[in-house]
Amino acid sequence: MLGDIIFEAEGKLTGTRVLEVQNGIPKVEVTISQEGVLRGIEVAGMVTYWSMSRDGGAIYAEGQGFIMKKDNPNDTATWTGQGIAHYSEQTRRDVGSVFFMTQSAKGNLGFLNNMVGVFEYESKPDGTSKGKIWEWR
Repeated sequence: MLGDIIFEAEGKLTGTRVLEVQNGIPKVEVTISQEGVLRGIEVAGMVTYWSMSRDGGAIYAEGQGFIMKKDNPNDTATWTGQGIAHYSEQTRRDVGSVFFMTQSAKGNLGFLNNMVGVFEYESKPDGTSKGKIWEWR
């Protein structure tokens, strides 16, 4: 069951590179620095994902990242995820799922441990992005 929005963030592209080319299709890696609010907690983090075009105009992506509490960088959570993206004019829209993990349930981000979320992100040509994650219960 889809739960409440747990995370809203804005980000900025900080790097890209071509990882490889498979049958003429580039596998591109992107890194985004982001800030947002996670259940009322101000956080910052980093996202790195790779993506490749598929037949029919879809783009498959896999990523990973971390989130840390702005006022306590020792309070962190990590995640891995997968998604599918499509372009609408110049805007890329990614949807998919993320799997969270923390090393300790003691911090404010401990509630994320073993949580699954579903996400929706939009990226613009100027390198900015906005996104939301909902808890999947």
